[in-house]
Amino acid sequence: MTGKMLALLVAQGGWIVFGATLLSRLGLPVPGAPFLVVAGAMVAVGRLSIWVVLPAAVLASVLGDAAWFVIGRRQGYRILRTLCRLSISPDSCVSQSENFIGRWGGASLVAGKFVPGVSVVAPPIAGALGMPVSRFLAWQALGALTWSVAFVLLGVVFATQIEAVLAALSNLGAAAAVLLVLLFVAYLAYRLWKRQSFLRSVASARITVDELRGLMDEGRELVIFDVRSSTGRAMDPRSIPGARPLAVEAVDDIVHTLSAEHQIVVYCNCPNEATAAQVARRLAAKGRTRVKPLLGGLDAWAAAGHPVEMRDTAMAGHEKETAT
Repeated sequence: MTGKMLALLVAQGGWIVFGATLLSRLGLPVPGAPFLVVAGAMVAVGRLSIWVVLPAAVLASVLGDAAWFVIGRRQGYRILRTLCRLSISPDSCVSQSENFIGRWGGASLVAGKFVPGVSVVAPPIAGALGMPVSRFLAWQALGALTWSVAFVLLGVVFATQIEAVLAALSNLGAAAAVLLVLLFVAYLAYRLWKRQSFLRSVASARITVDELRGLMDEGRELVIFDVRSSTGRAMDPRSIPGARPLAVEAVDDIVHTLSAEHQIVVYCNCPNEATAAQVARRLAAKGRTRVKPLLGGLDAWAAAGHPVEMRDTAMAGHEKETAT
């Protein structure tokens, strides 16, 4: 079976690289990079042409990411939650991607291709933030070429070893296919185990949006922190009235301003309130134990019909993320 697959790769290398790369860029669990590495090994031994492999990979990458860019432009921040729910590790997908893109800007379309989780999310964020099409395509073309060349060269450098592995798999026949499936299942099991471990680590009591609204209506003294990234707030300028922006890395800097008696609520807009839960844990470790993440985050608050403030998006990306 493996021998037939290798023969097919040699005969239809361009189309296979194009298809695998396109599906990978669209977010499906297809290993685009390994196909490029194998194709690079085939280039090294003269069984495939570099002028077929590289254009196929670059074109597929640009097309796949352009599709997400258009969706991000039309749907805004909402598409991120959908993408991160589809991700195998969604709990930190939104916050990590927003922070990465906020720091790197357009260059994230290049660097992000080598960062799992960010690679699929970067294009729709660029679209949601209103990046000009010409700028997006320029960065995207550079990123696609860089990514493609890197993995093709990897295959060229290790062509001898890759050929030996392919030959061994070919000799194993059907057993090789079973081995590959088992390795893939083991990888999925490992990622799911990491996700469950993360969920257990951030498990804590939540406050519901109705409970928070009740405390606000009663005039209780509250400290509410919006722990979304500046990029996330730029895409979605809504905020809970009275909330103050707080970067995760700034928690230690502001904790001295908070009394141990303060009732603190933290919210984000990420699956499982992951970022909010992390901030709550850090505050609790500093003795501020009266802190709870908001169940469902900002979306749940707005969906319940509670009031929101609209922040100035021009300022959102530049404001200092502290609560001082």
